[in-house]
Amino acid sequence: QVQLVESGGGLVQPGMALLLSCASSVNIFEFNSMGWYRQAPGKQRELVAKITVGGTTSYADSMKGRFTISRDGTTKMVYLQMTELKPEDTAVYYCNAKIERDDYWGQGTQVTVSS
Repeated sequence: QVQLVESGGGLVQPGMALLLSCASSVNIFEFNSMGWYRQAPGKQRELVAKITVGGTTSYADSMKGRFTISRDGTTKMVYLQMTELKPEDTAVYYCNAKIERDDYWGQGTQVTVSS
């Protein structure tokens, strides 16, 4: 059974950095891709970043240069390093894993950027 558990969210000031972690219960290389999505209040869930099984990364335009997705197959972890955080980055961040037509989601972790 696939389980994804996020951690690392919290309250930070604008301009600061935060590292989100996603722990997978299964080998992360079994997935076609893994990624991070976010959902702000009143808005649709949107893609933040993803990494394919082959290691190709992609980012939403507003996150390019500020966010970095990475992974560690040994520990079955996927990370999202966020820097230069802005108030508009405030959202619940979700870890996602895709295999074939199936999507798996974590429970989400709240990130609040406020002074």
